Amino acid sequence: MYSKIAINNVKKSFKDYTIYFLTIAFAVSIFYSFNSIGAQQAVIKINNSTEDYIGLIQTLMSVLSVFVSFILGGLILYANNFLIKKRKKELGIYMTLGMSKGKISKILLFETLIVGILSLVVGLLLGLLASQGLSVFTAKLFEADMAEFKFIVSGAAILKTILYFTLIFGILMIFNTRIVSKYKLIDMLNAGRKNEEIKIKSPIVSSIIFVFSASILIIAYYLVTKSGLNPTDFKFKASIVLGIIGTVGVFFGVSGFLLGIIQKSKSIYFKKLNIFVTRQLSSKVNTNFISMAVISLMLFVTIVTLSTGLGFKNAVEAGIVAPFDASTKLFTDESSKYQSVEDIMKKVNHNFNDDKYIFFNGYNLNGVEIADILKPYAVGEMKKRIDAGKERWGYVDAIKISDYNKIRDLYGERPLTINDDEVLVLSNYEGAKESVKNLIKAQGIVDINGKEYKVANTEYLSEAIYNSSIANNTLTLIVPDNLKENMELACAYMDVNYSNPNDPKEEANMIATFDAINGRASQMGNFNSDRDSEDLSMLPSINTTKQSVYADNKGMTTIILYVALYLGIVFLISSAAVLALQQLSEASDSSDRYKALKKIGATEKMINKTIFKQTVIYFAMPLILAIISSVVGINVVNKFLSMYGKSNIVPTSLLTLGILIVVYGGYFYVTYTGYKGIVKNSK
Repeated sequence: MYSKIAINNVKKSFKDYTIYFLTIAFAVSIFYSFNSIGAQQAVIKINNSTEDYIGLIQTLMSVLSVFVSFILGGLILYANNFLIKKRKKELGIYMTLGMSKGKISKILLFETLIVGILSLVVGLLLGLLASQGLSVFTAKLFEADMAEFKFIVSGAAILKTILYFTLIFGILMIFNTRIVSKYKLIDMLNAGRKNEEIKIKSPIVSSIIFVFSASILIIAYYLVTKSGLNPTDFKFKASIVLGIIGTVGVFFGVSGFLLGIIQKSKSIYFKKLNIFVTRQLSSKVNTNFISMAVISLMLFVTIVTLSTGLGFKNAVEAGIVAPFDASTKLFTDESSKYQSVEDIMKKVNHNFNDDKYIFFNGYNLNGVEIADILKPYAVGEMKKRIDAGKERWGYVDAIKISDYNKIRDLYGERPLTINDDEVLVLSNYEGAKESVKNLIKAQGIVDINGKEYKVANTEYLSEAIYNSSIANNTLTLIVPDNLKENMELACAYMDVNYSNPNDPKEEANMIATFDAINGRASQMGNFNSDRDSEDLSMLPSINTTKQSVYADNKGMTTIILYVALYLGIVFLISSAAVLALQQLSEASDSSDRYKALKKIGATEKMINKTIFKQTVIYFAMPLILAIISSVVGINVVNKFLSMYGKSNIVPTSLLTLGILIVVYGGYFYVTYTGYKGIVKNSK
């Protein structure tokens, strides 16, 4: 009997369940899609490094899903609370007819079960489609072969999704039972007559709070612009705290502030039903200012992460400097046992084949600081950072001209010559580029140990001297071979280009050697001494191949991108769903007010326009503030990325706009039509 009543209730109230159903279906779809990443290895051809990173992404998504499940669980509880609140009067009538609270709880349990199963099924079907798109997206990110692509279903992801959402609905059923047990009959029957409590009644007080909070936000924007994306900077930390306080304060006072302004404009305030719209919004925003602030902050995070996530990946990947098939940077000094990479390679019996190797040393010029050389020529962010004096730049690195010409030979470039009183400057750090160009243009002078050396560059030199995942050479001096004073040995380098880059054996040979050097292999040829293995494994060195640099970079940036996408979409759905539920709750609470409007002559068209205005403004308020904050946030992120490579956010911004239109706009439309339906059907 109870199941039959529940089915009839769901059929009768299907429109009321639309937001609830839509939210759960979206949540299930997203949850399944991001937890099915591991299954994508079966449909795209990937190398071992990529396979490792996909496994890491899968593990991270599993951990992150625990956090996401709390967000989605809270959202579902919030949506369920709206439905219970809306049906208080109906439940009260059940009680007056003699139905016990236990029986009412059973009906709600069956209703929850029916809607939950339907939402889970639809969500999984949507997730199956979305996961295929995610497979294509993953393949493009890793530049994998899609020749064997086929439709695939992840049984593990389906089981995990069902398990998590079963737990959520189990908690929901307990929650419903407790809520019903606490309700009093008089409260249920009079639910529609209670008004929202207005927190602030004085427009003057509201205006003061609004202006003060807006000022705090402006200060937060200024601080984060000055500090940049630097979590260790006090200004950055202060900007986050002030940003949160300012956002809450803005929504705490905005309704009274706008009410005061509109009331002064009689032509607007008394036009048609504007007075009703103004009062409705004022009451609702006053009541929900905290949730509005949280929604705005979540939308801010969503817009920034979605807009800059792919741009971040592209910028960082564009900043890779790996011109050699393999390279090593050994951190050493005059007292070290090993001062040459060549000696180490021979120690582990590396097979040199016919590859083209170069070995050279790098030095620190004691007493010669980067900031001192660049300060007269610095511009932009570099000038700000040098003038601030808070960043430790350190002494200048140097390599000899003969060694530099070895590097140029690997590049296929002609050798350069300098006089004994000249130096060349080398830099590939994007943030220092213009400053170094100014130094070259001015043919600046560099003081080394009391002797002046003229900068002899005829052009900006930016060759990398070893493989690196980031172009971070701020300034290196190419000095004459006879310069010896205060030249302190700091590094030993090796660069190599394979004789046959397309032969996988070449890469395997080099990786095996690096494994031996790093202590991951204790035997290569006659190299089987545990003591020698331990000595080598303790060496501080960076050993990379071109393939490993690109694979590692793609893997790490893809992980960051997936986290941004996962959280961004979840935050967006949660924000839109909460706004929708609050508006529909407002419609249920205000049904008597709309009846009164009809009685005094308001037409259905006028009422629909009123509903449209109210819904648009309510959805727009947190979005507008989020967009304003996002402009500042995106600008800060772009400045940070510009130090490593150019970032084009136009495509990702358009993608973010599209997602906002589909999800946020979709929830707005469903809310508007649902609001109209509630008002129209109220009796």
